[in-house]
Amino acid sequence: MTEKEIKLITILEILEIEKHLLWKSTTQIMGRKLKEREAIARSFVAKSVYGFSTTRALIEAITTAGSLRRICGFEYISCIPSESTFSRAFAEFAECGLGEKVHDELVKKHLKEELIGHISRDSTNIVGREKPIRKKNEATKTTKRTTKKKGRPRKDERRDTKELTRLERQQGKSFQEALNELPTNCDCGAKKNSKGFKETWIGFKLHVDVNDCGLPISAVLTSASLHDSQVAIPLMKMTSAKINYCYDVMDAAYDAEAINKVSKELGHVPIIDKNPRNEKEPIPMAPHEKIRYKERTVVERFNSRIKEEFGANNVMVRGAKKVKSHLMFGVIAIFADHLIKLVT
Repeated sequence: MTEKEIKLITILEILEIEKHLLWKSTTQIMGRKLKEREAIARSFVAKSVYGFSTTRALIEAITTAGSLRRICGFEYISCIPSESTFSRAFAEFAECGLGEKVHDELVKKHLKEELIGHISRDSTNIVGREKPIRKKNEATKTTKRTTKKKGRPRKDERRDTKELTRLERQQGKSFQEALNELPTNCDCGAKKNSKGFKETWIGFKLHVDVNDCGLPISAVLTSASLHDSQVAIPLMKMTSAKINYCYDVMDAAYDAEAINKVSKELGHVPIIDKNPRNEKEPIPMAPHEKIRYKERTVVERFNSRIKEEFGANNVMVRGAKKVKSHLMFGVIAIFADHLIKLVT
């Protein structure tokens, strides 16, 4: 066997993806037996590890390479299902959140009892293969502006109360309730790259929390246009429910009072790069914060690996659930790969 095949075997042994499937080959629906889903699930892990761009390329590799076929769980070539069966199985995996279940079990098994030093938080752009959904037009505004008088209102006067911002609403909600409010449809996004130039893309954003060793703890998929700060509070609460850690490390996009407040309420120390906003000179960080802020490079390396090595640059499916499922196969593969590196 090749080195890549040995690596795949070890990753599959760590993931134990078969234990999280809700169906077996003996399950019957309308009198017809379903295809074996365990082997298909292992095949999608192999797709992320090998970096195959399409399911068709995965099937061709399984068909031609006998060792890879048997690793995935297909004894003979005749046992390999058609491409449409792979697609239906993938839709089932996306609907039940198979990747998320495997990932949560990995974090619980290997990191639940550990004390983590730093959690680095960031997002990366995910290019989609679908048309962006147009945003609904805002209500037409009147031409005449209603001027409000200064001072206290009259007894019979009623003034509209100021609506709470999303960050203010998220403070009193659970992470699942806050995540349900975030948009996940495909749209247009813009972001400055590491060189300071503006980049635009059509698709989504993947927000991740990564520990000091590069292990992904939490992952959230949102629309491309959503600002990074809108996902910080749900991610903090989600990660805090999984593990114990000390520091929240974030860049200037997360510099908000509400994010600092929630981080401290959860028992963490926020280390956030200051956003200069309208000030001419950036606000320098304290010397001890600069040293800890360097830990944030782990999340940048994770974003680079999942895009270049584990298939995030080749998203061929449509719909937020399927895109999230495709990315989560890469997330759990990276998790297992980092565990192997830590042991060896």
